Amino acid sequence: MESVIRGVIVYTFLFLIFRIAGKRTLAQTSPFELILLLIISETTQQAMVDSDHSITNAFLLIMTLVGLSIVLSVIKHHSRTASRWLEGLPVLVLRDGAWDKEAGDRTRVDPSEVVAAARSKQGLERLDEVKHAAIENDGTISVVPRKGH
Repeated sequence: MESVIRGVIVYTFLFLIFRIAGKRTLAQTSPFELILLLIISETTQQAMVDSDHSITNAFLLIMTLVGLSIVLSVIKHHSRTASRWLEGLPVLVLRDGAWDKEAGDRTRVDPSEVVAAARSKQGLERLDEVKHAAIENDGTISVVPRKGH
């Protein structure tokens, strides 16, 4: 039972850390962030298994982590409030063509990233061609062009 408790604690801790880190943390992984994730995974593995490296313990931990993921997805499916808390809401960084500096700072997104997304997704070349831009739950940038563009 100790392995299950360790698994739940580590899963919850990592969930909170990545939730606090923000949407953009997982959307675009730089080499530094990839290395950080690999180190986190190794540290996490050591914290969960303690001194028990048996295959039984590994299977138990895998079932615990997958089970937690399934339980959270069922909760999100049935509760709009839980879904918002677990995944968050999209954040508008550009409203009616006006840049929201506070939202941009909070999500760590600057106008050049919105222009890059607009160029790659909509073929737009300038920020003034964008009506709305949002940072989605998965960290991607969605763009709504102004009419006529």
